[in-house]
Amino acid sequence: MKTTIARLRASAALSAVALAGSLLAAPAFAQEAPASTEATTATSPQDSPSNDGAIVVTGSIFRQSDTHTASPVTVITAENLERAGITNVTDAIRSASADGAGSIGNGFTSGFSAGGAAVSLRNLGVSSTLILVDGLRSTNFPLSDDGHNSYVDLNSIPLVNVQQVQVLKDGASSLYGADAIGGVVNIITRKQMTGLEATVEGGATEQGDGAKYRAKLLFGFGDYDTQGFNVYVGGDYEYGGRISADSRGFPFNTLDLRSIGGNDNNRADDTLGTPTTDAVVTRTTQSDLNNPLAGSVTNATSPALYTSLTPLANCAYGTYSENGTRVGTACRHDLTREYGQITPKQQRYDAVARVSYRIGDNIEGYAAASYANSRVDIINAPRSVRQTQAFGGSPATSTTNPGIVLPVYICASGVNCATAADRRLNPNNPYAAAYAANPSQGAARLYYLFGDIPAGSKRTNEVFRFTGGLRGTLGDSWDWNVEAGYSHARLDFTQYGWANLNGLVRAINTGAYNFVNPSLNSQAVRDMVAPAITAISYSSELTVDASLSRSLFTLPGGDLKFAVGGQYRKEKLTNNSLNPNLDVPGLTTAQAYGDRSVWAGFFEIDAPVFDILDINLSGRYDHYSTGIGRFSPKAGVKFQPIKQIALRGTYSEGFRAPTFAESDARSSYSGFVGYSPVGDFLTAHAANPSYTATYSLGRGYVGNPAIKPETSRSLTLGAIFEPTSWLSFTADYFNVKKSNLIVTGPQTSDAINAYYSVAGQTFASAAAASAAGCARVAAIGTGYSCNVIDGADPFAPNALPRLLVLNAPYVNTAYSVIAGLEFTADARIKFSEDFRWESRLDVQETLKYDLHPRTGAVQRYAGTVGPEDLSSGGGTPRWRGNWQNTFTYNQVSLSTTTYLVGSIKAVAADQATSVNGDTSCSNSAIYRPTSGTADFCHIGKFIYTDVNLTVKVNDQFSFFGLVGNVTNARAPLFANTAYPSQVNTLTSWHAPGLIGRTFRAGANFKF
Repeated sequence: MKTTIARLRASAALSAVALAGSLLAAPAFAQEAPASTEATTATSPQDSPSNDGAIVVTGSIFRQSDTHTASPVTVITAENLERAGITNVTDAIRSASADGAGSIGNGFTSGFSAGGAAVSLRNLGVSSTLILVDGLRSTNFPLSDDGHNSYVDLNSIPLVNVQQVQVLKDGASSLYGADAIGGVVNIITRKQMTGLEATVEGGATEQGDGAKYRAKLLFGFGDYDTQGFNVYVGGDYEYGGRISADSRGFPFNTLDLRSIGGNDNNRADDTLGTPTTDAVVTRTTQSDLNNPLAGSVTNATSPALYTSLTPLANCAYGTYSENGTRVGTACRHDLTREYGQITPKQQRYDAVARVSYRIGDNIEGYAAASYANSRVDIINAPRSVRQTQAFGGSPATSTTNPGIVLPVYICASGVNCATAADRRLNPNNPYAAAYAANPSQGAARLYYLFGDIPAGSKRTNEVFRFTGGLRGTLGDSWDWNVEAGYSHARLDFTQYGWANLNGLVRAINTGAYNFVNPSLNSQAVRDMVAPAITAISYSSELTVDASLSRSLFTLPGGDLKFAVGGQYRKEKLTNNSLNPNLDVPGLTTAQAYGDRSVWAGFFEIDAPVFDILDINLSGRYDHYSTGIGRFSPKAGVKFQPIKQIALRGTYSEGFRAPTFAESDARSSYSGFVGYSPVGDFLTAHAANPSYTATYSLGRGYVGNPAIKPETSRSLTLGAIFEPTSWLSFTADYFNVKKSNLIVTGPQTSDAINAYYSVAGQTFASAAAASAAGCARVAAIGTGYSCNVIDGADPFAPNALPRLLVLNAPYVNTAYSVIAGLEFTADARIKFSEDFRWESRLDVQETLKYDLHPRTGAVQRYAGTVGPEDLSSGGGTPRWRGNWQNTFTYNQVSLSTTTYLVGSIKAVAADQATSVNGDTSCSNSAIYRPTSGTADFCHIGKFIYTDVNLTVKVNDQFSFFGLVGNVTNARAPLFANTAYPSQVNTLTSWHAPGLIGRTFRAGANFKF
């Protein structure tokens, strides 16, 4: 710990000294202040802070003077965000060090929920972190992370009227119900404002790409104190430009790491069986001349002769040749360099409005509305003409191998062309003329990416939110509060570049698609082959909250306060499949549906037993229309023997209700993770490197109505030290046990290893080999089976074929234990009336993240890239922290903020590379060089610093400039074979090191 903090201190200090004249902006920081026990009347914040200094503290019904409660709470204020240059809620929340494994950032462009953003407190996952807006729930993103984890999209929350963000780092189901196991993020908006506030800014990266623009406007009128009302309206706009992988150079623009002792996983420049945008064919036979999927698994010649349909003189990147079991010359490619993306193009805009009014001396009310539109445009590499059949489809339509073939004859109808009156030789098939008299022997197996058809997706998420409430007093004792909120999300999700099987077959049999020169294809032909595919999905949430509170009697330490309340919620989800007819091989079939109601009652008691001892008790019972019923208790104690020292602790129990994707029988999905074959399989297929290269292996799951809620128990122990009025420290230990874990196929790795365990045996055919492998899979346990098997290897037709999709079950299994330490420090030193210094430190160390399956060894994730199946392998860094220093002299403010992500091992206990929980680099590294001793198992620590300069001209105008990642710190290498779309990096934690140094400047206006 001392070493880590010392490094942070040294880095930030050097940056401040060396770059004191630079432009900069500093991210949000944690700030905590001493607690008090002043009561309030609201279950969710109506105003914050009030004139008496009391503020709503997330995790309590009662309002406090500050946030040093029994539970650790991090507060990020609007002033923090403005000084930091934070431009969206996502970046504000994810900057907290408590955000851990499973976090989803804006740069996440792969996986099911690309386009969304989410926080994962204490490494417990996005579905175990509750997001509130003014104390009320908001609807979930219509797509689930990893196909089944629900979360609120942070991109859908406007920043323009955010007053502060409170991050409760403790279990909170006793007041908020399900999904608050890891903690609660409560985004508190402004309750009144008058005048006009505006900000404009713009910038780009040092390399001129990744343009970023933002504008915001907020206008309000009405003096609430004297006139009894206030109205404000406002809006935000933010644009983020695209950044390509190639622009950032090696090693982030290629899968070929031979120059640093790694492997060449780019098969597009040395293996003729690898599809590229320049088509290659080899001759084979075709048993059904009407069906391009009826090509033989074996090649027509030995060795197999390959022909490039693109004239070799037209190859944009040169050529390569093979002269072994495959013979031929083709165009050279590196698809990562040509198409890889680091960040997509993003655009967000939103609008907010609020009316606050006083009905009488004892009743106040408000009504608020917001609209948010978040769009992400993602570019992918062109889709292959050969794709794995989607989960649930027939293996007969899997086109991965033997793949698609081009017939000898084509005709206008595309049916029975060999005998049709208008038949003609296929210009796309170079063997057609030689086999005109025997068309079944002259088919051309095709290896091709649709280079003339853009591939990617557009995802537009619109969220409407309406809230309102009344609060007041009954007599002189009871305070009451009633609030309601409704939010609705509409996701327009369009995928493009995927070949529709029916359209592709017709285009092949009629010769409509030109594979020799795709640039000549008409748009109508491209639309026939690969039409844009759109699915519109919806989610909604209706919440009604009510509470009563009062002081009952006086204890030696103050008034004993009591509150009771209730809640009703209605949750709906319609996540429609993009591939409902299973006619688009390779495209996801994920879908989820659900509709449920929740009734809940809760209470809280705050008892200041003595001046030095405060005890807080709370509990809540939730009943779901689906049959779930849970009571969640919590107890908290704060002991402060002297003003300078306080000890605190909490114990709580909570639960996570199954998501609709996990529990509804209509829901299903399959996830694909990169898999690298090893051992006997490599030997059996040594003649075909493209068959043994890393490939995507799918796992399919169907919602299980019998699945039970996850349950938790959380323990937090901590201390607060305030030796002086200008210096404070906090240290907290947390330990969370999650039981009845809802997991997808906990023995998936065992099942995969079981299938490939027969690779060294001799079989009469590929079918016999796969049958033996699948029998081993079924023996693993209930719910495990083979779903889709690849076609046989043409160069080893009797060897075990690849497993493409595995069936695995949703189950409640065993438990996980996550433990860690959290540290904060806050110093505020006033040297003179003109000069002051503020320093804040926020650090978390994950001591333990252990999954205890019912059978097998403990899976240990802390400090590794596991769990690999969570949020596309973002990993679990042991250390996360940020340290901010701000120097203010008169009207000039200079800040530096240094971020730390600790080193990580490139192993994952939930992958097939780990046997019996082994996470040693020697046995379990996900990436293993085939030769040499280069170390790809240790991912280095990442430290970078942002710098910000703000000049206040007067009360109406201020200007600021930012240099992000001022030292241009480079992201550490992670040879990512599990998710090769995230090229050699961990996008969750290292994105600033990929983007590099950035510059922004802007101005604030207030009238």
